Amino acid sequence: MEKKRVVIVGAGVSGLAACKQLLERGCRPVVFEADTGVGGVWAWTLEGTALQTPRPMYQYSDFPWPETVTEVFPDHRQVMDYLGAYARRFGVLDCVRFGHRVAGMEYVGVGKEDVAAWDEWAGNGDAFGSGSSEWRLEVADGEGHIERWIFSKFAESYYSIPMKKYGMVPDHSLFEALITCLIAITPKDHYKRLEEGSIVLKKSKTFSFCNEGVLVEGESSPIKSDIVIFGTGFRGGQKIKEMFTSEYFQSIAVGSASTTIPLYREIIHPKIPQLAVIGYSESLANLYTSELRAKWLAHFMDGGFRLPSISVMQNDVQKWEKFMKRYSRAYFRRSCIGFLHIWYNDKLCRDMGCNPRRKNGFWADLFDVHGPGDYIDLHPKKE
Repeated sequence: MEKKRVVIVGAGVSGLAACKQLLERGCRPVVFEADTGVGGVWAWTLEGTALQTPRPMYQYSDFPWPETVTEVFPDHRQVMDYLGAYARRFGVLDCVRFGHRVAGMEYVGVGKEDVAAWDEWAGNGDAFGSGSSEWRLEVADGEGHIERWIFSKFAESYYSIPMKKYGMVPDHSLFEALITCLIAITPKDHYKRLEEGSIVLKKSKTFSFCNEGVLVEGESSPIKSDIVIFGTGFRGGQKIKEMFTSEYFQSIAVGSASTTIPLYREIIHPKIPQLAVIGYSESLANLYTSELRAKWLAHFMDGGFRLPSISVMQNDVQKWEKFMKRYSRAYFRRSCIGFLHIWYNDKLCRDMGCNPRRKNGFWADLFDVHGPGDYIDLHPKKE
C-alpha cells in the first residue's frame, strides 16, 4: 500500500487494532485521543470493574495475555496494562496524539448532490476515492485550541431463580438477550450482598429529587442519598452523528428510530465515502470482533478486494435490519451480532479471500469454540 495518511478517532480497543493493522500495511495512521492514555472506555471505568468476557476470548489474536494474568476475568488494571503493552509492542503509541479531541469533520472537494448520486462508494469504489476529495478535521487540543487537519481518509450466566427472588427477571427472553448482547455476568458476590442488604434494589420507571435524596415512584419515603450515579448507557449513534458538520451526513449517518444504523458489514456506511466505523456494533467479545474488522478494513484499503455497489450494500443492510427486527424486536438498533459471531466472521473471511473454516477438521469447525487465535494468520506481513 502506498503510504497513505489515515486518521483514527480514539485509542480504545478498536482504535489500537485499526492502527496496528494499518501500520503493517504500510499506511501512516495518526490516532487522535481526547484522553491522556490508551484504553477508551476502559480508562473511565471504576477500578473494581472486571471483564465479563473470559480472558481467552478478550485478547488480540497475535498478542496473548502475559502468564502472570491467570484470572478468568481480569480486572480494570490488568486490562489497561494489557492494552498499553499491545500499543507499545506494535508501535501504536508513536502514532497517538493524546489530548486531541476531534471536534468536527467536513468532506470537501465534492458536493453533497454528487455524493448522493454516486453508484459506487467514494465515487469509484476505491478505499481512497479518486483523489478529488478528502476529509477535513477540526481537532481541539487539551487547552481548547482548534487545529485543522486534512486527511484522505478513514475515521469501537443466566440464573432465573435468584433473579426472580429479587425482581430482576427481564422482560426479554434468553434468546433475545443472546442475540442483542443484553446478557451479562453478575458481579462477584452480587446475590450475597443482596441477601445481606448491603445492596437494595428498587424497580421504578420514574424518580425525582427532593431535599433528602431521591423519591422513587411507588415509595412514600425518599431514599436518603449522598451521591447519585446515572447508569444511562452510551449513545454511540448520537456521537457518530455529531462528528459531522454537514447536515446531509448528519441526516443519513445513523438512520432513523425505525431503522438500524446502516453499516455494511457493520463497518462501512454505503453513502458516506472514505470513512469506516469500527466498534459501534457490539458482540459477545468486542475486542475480538474489533480486531477482525480492523483486518478486513486494512485488507480493503490495501486493494485486497473491492466493495460492491452502493445499492448492493444497501440491500445487504436492509436484510440485516429485517433479521434484527425479527429476532431482537425492541432492541434491534443495538446492532449486536450476538451468537451469530461465527457466521459474521465467515462473511469477513470470504470478503478477504480467506478460508472461513479456521479449524483442523470438519467436526471441529462445526462444534469447537472459535476464538481470536483462529484468525491470527489472515493478514501475514508483506515482505
